Amino acid sequence: MIVRCFACGTCSASCPVRQANDRFNPRRIIHMVLLGLKDEVLSDDFVWLCAGCFSCQERCPQGVKIGDLMTALRNIAVREGHIHPSFTAQMNLLGKAGRLMEIGDFENKKRGRFKLPPIQQDAAEVRTLLEKCGVLQPEEVQDRGGG
Repeated sequence: MIVRCFACGTCSASCPVRQANDRFNPRRIIHMVLLGLKDEVLSDDFVWLCAGCFSCQERCPQGVKIGDLMTALRNIAVREGHIHPSFTAQMNLLGKAGRLMEIGDFENKKRGRFKLPPIQQDAAEVRTLLEKCGVLQPEEVQDRGGG
């Protein structure tokens, strides 16, 4: 329950994203949610900056599930059409390549030096999962020439 937050700042002090980007502030996000500033929270890109490390949640003296809140906020944002371009790009790459990083000859040669098998670029299974979850529509996959 986020109402237990007494704004001690432990979450922000624990956050590696906050250390790199002053704009991201878990305590501020909780405060905005408590004030009912739904549109402001969902339309701002700071919801997408959370790394999902759960340091804030682990260290919160009040047991506020801040990491869970951030996940829920992203889910609501997507459902309500506030989709960050980086999220869209990641989903498109997953649909195209089956992973967030395309594997090419360089990576497979490197794997060969360690006697590891090459990784194939077969994204059909991942595409099917993304379609069944509603992340990608079947026509989106075809539009990219992937199937």
